[in-house]
Amino acid sequence: MAGQVLETAMQIIRVGILGAARIAPKAVIDPARDNPEFQIVAVAARDKSRAKVFAAQNHIPCVADGYSALVAREDVDLVYVALPHAAHMEWSIAALKAGKAVLCEKPFAMNAAGARTMAAAAKETGRPLIEAFHNRFHRVMRRALEIVASGELGRLIEADAVFDVEIPYTPGELRWIPAQGGGALMDLGCYCVHALRTIAGCEPTIASAKCTVVRGVDETTVAELRFPNGLRARLHTSMKSPRFTATLTLKGEQGSLDISNFLAPQMGCRFTVEVGGRTREEPTDGPSTYAAQLAHVADVMLRGAKPLTGGADAIANMECIDAIYAAAGYTRPREG
Repeated sequence: MAGQVLETAMQIIRVGILGAARIAPKAVIDPARDNPEFQIVAVAARDKSRAKVFAAQNHIPCVADGYSALVAREDVDLVYVALPHAAHMEWSIAALKAGKAVLCEKPFAMNAAGARTMAAAAKETGRPLIEAFHNRFHRVMRRALEIVASGELGRLIEADAVFDVEIPYTPGELRWIPAQGGGALMDLGCYCVHALRTIAGCEPTIASAKCTVVRGVDETTVAELRFPNGLRARLHTSMKSPRFTATLTLKGEQGSLDISNFLAPQMGCRFTVEVGGRTREEPTDGPSTYAAQLAHVADVMLRGAKPLTGGADAIANMECIDAIYAAAGYTRPREG
């Protein structure tokens, strides 16, 4: 929340990690080591022996005796929630009530009702609760928003967002477990929903949607969105794909914009703008999306910046996901 500045003499944000997750080193641990405003102090996992191995591998000094012990630690200012989707609400709220700021992995919750409960807890406690849409903080997405706002493309007419990557089924793979919030739209397509909503600057209705359900989760989801500003958008996301695809394309009355790998530009990206028959390439270099995300967290916690994600934005993103599933006729597990 804007204006909630961390009160520490050293102005160092001490981070505790919930979950010995594969994403944690890339998303928080490594960028924190390159950012003097952060220090990783502890980790907790459901299995303490796993947490000990994770801590040793990532040079984390302390292993907490479970999730409750971690959020209660006096030497933790920020809790990074890297747990399965179904656990985001419970432990984000627990951390907020313990007086911690929270960086919660996407998707924010299992549904919009859970997101509203989380946002209410953040408001009540006065602590920041930021959703980890890391690409939102990178210069590529920021620049795309600048170009749209400038009017260079004219009124936006069409948009396409795609995020496909193969996630093979295994019995323990969380993205294939319905009760844990599995499925392509929840894990991958949430980025597409967020990018389209952010670009449009308003909330859509769902014109059509279809889910291909395999083993109880949506293996593939396609949807058509209609925004009140006249923008027509298409979304495609799949866990069954021969190759990684993450593209964002915008077409306006006067020009177009195309980003290959809008998700993680640091892994290779091409960003082109075409106006009046002329095409130019926009820069895509700079800090990684995860480094940019952590820098934004510092701006919020240390300098009172307004969070770009979480709160009303997170609620609206989950409302859109809920609406896509409803339009497709796919019934998902309830929160908790």
